[in-house]
Amino acid sequence: MVLQGKKNLKLSIIIPTYNESATICEIISYVNAVQYPIEHELIIVDDASSDRTYEKEMILRSKEKHKNLKLFRNQINRGKGASVRTGIQHASGDIMIIQDADTEYAPKDIPRLIQPILNGEADAVFGSRFMNCRWPEGMAFPNWIGNKILTALTNLLFGLSLTDEATCYKAIRTKLVRKMHLRTNRFAIDPEINAKLAKMGARIIELPIAYQARSAKQGKKIKAKDLIYAVITLLYNRFAKI
Repeated sequence: MVLQGKKNLKLSIIIPTYNESATICEIISYVNAVQYPIEHELIIVDDASSDRTYEKEMILRSKEKHKNLKLFRNQINRGKGASVRTGIQHASGDIMIIQDADTEYAPKDIPRLIQPILNGEADAVFGSRFMNCRWPEGMAFPNWIGNKILTALTNLLFGLSLTDEATCYKAIRTKLVRKMHLRTNRFAIDPEINAKLAKMGARIIELPIAYQARSAKQGKKIKAKDLIYAVITLLYNRFAKI
């Protein structure tokens, strides 16, 4: 189904943040500078940052050029998934996408990702880091192998043919997201979304995106235990009656 009347449509860009003081101003400016085919809003959910991230977010929100920015904060650190769920609750757009608060993903790719949804060609579009290269620049081996394991397991369990199940960039019709009843708090939000889209029979396509990985020293927060949580999430959503 083609989304009608682009002038009346909106994109919700959900930005979960936790201790991203070094990049938050840069990424917000970058996201807002992109030319989107429809109106857009930014929804920042700060996950109880302990550095100056939240202070900078409040300053950003006060600026006239960021009047489309909504800011919320968790009172305690709960994880990326919990922040994304908060963002979904406050999203007013017809399409939503998650934007990490670092600079690994390039917001310039977002307009291209939402276009197939606007055209009625897809219900969800994933930005794949692996379609144009075998090993994304700067990606650590544990992250590479973890992604390969989870992508293969997702495809096996749900009959999909993804190349990058763990990508942050997932553009989805908001109506579908609201039907998912997401539960996870940490990084397992990605496999949970994938599983529930598959069980809904959603039309998912992938498009290549730019990507520049950062290291743990630079602030990357995903841990080895998140691989275990992701596997459990996939298995639960495949076999549980939910």
